[in-house]
Amino acid sequence: MDNKDAEKLFFIPFNTGGHWLLLAINPIREIVYYLDSLGNDWTTYPDMKVLIDTVLQAFRAQRDIQTSRRGANSITWIKVACPQQRNQIDCGYFMLRFMRDTLALGRLKIPPDYFEEFKCAFYTKDQVDEIKEEWCQFMLELNVCS
Repeated sequence: MDNKDAEKLFFIPFNTGGHWLLLAINPIREIVYYLDSLGNDWTTYPDMKVLIDTVLQAFRAQRDIQTSRRGANSITWIKVACPQQRNQIDCGYFMLRFMRDTLALGRLKIPPDYFEEFKCAFYTKDQVDEIKEEWCQFMLELNVCS
């Protein structure tokens, strides 16, 4: 709770039980950016939505923010039109790429139609391979694979 009033994005890689997606949360503004490389809506995963809404309500309570009953559900979910995968196996790499793209730009907001700098309908094989290589290098540096 240090700097609990400082605006920032928190990244939550979320596994639905067979698929990875990314949630980027701005708890101060109570905005959840939803990035799913399969294009599903967050209503596909109601337990995820309840969990994240509950966490944000608890954060609000920790900050002693009072809201009316109508305002209690003022959490905004934004489905981001991010690049889509063409197979059923690359979701984890797409999620990592979404996180990397956002961090690279250092922004606190994700446009609903994704970042102009990285906008595309699909990542190329080279773009997916690039994040795979970065992930492997990261794991090697952690000495996880020895």
